Amino acid sequence: MIPAMPASAATARQASVTALRFGRVATMGVLAALILFTGVWGSWGTAQHVMLTKGRERGTVRVTSCTGDTCRGPFTPVSEGARARSRVEIAKSVAVRKGLTYDVVVKPGTDEVVRSGPAGILYAWVPLGGALLLASVVVAGGLRLARPAWVLAGSGIALLTAAFFATL
Repeated sequence: MIPAMPASAATARQASVTALRFGRVATMGVLAALILFTGVWGSWGTAQHVMLTKGRERGTVRVTSCTGDTCRGPFTPVSEGARARSRVEIAKSVAVRKGLTYDVVVKPGTDEVVRSGPAGILYAWVPLGGALLLASVVVAGGLRLARPAWVLAGSGIALLTAAFFATL
């Protein structure tokens, strides 16, 4: 027969288990929040230009050449106060192809443009979609919260899928 633990040893063990559980939940909660924050931060650099277009130059660009990681083409303004440019640059990605015309917004003080409209908005938030997927793994494994993890994963998949189909 195994002798029973004294009451003080049992309560000390229970307190240490509780402290470890609290540490795990706190650490994983901070990690999940940090992942989501970096996803928003990574997206906001482009999303601010696409979503807050008041006072910005809007127009279209017809992509005429692509080299390296940028494409170039003439900018035709559609908003009041915008000026035509013979050449602007747009980041080369799966969302930009040579020979096509895109609705764009000019980044203030530069000759760089980003896609606008629904496709541009969704594409700008792609880093958040990846962060949602990564955070779902942390929430499921570290916090052991299955339902919120599925919500995060489903949101990330929906965002990435919508961005994929919008940029075709």
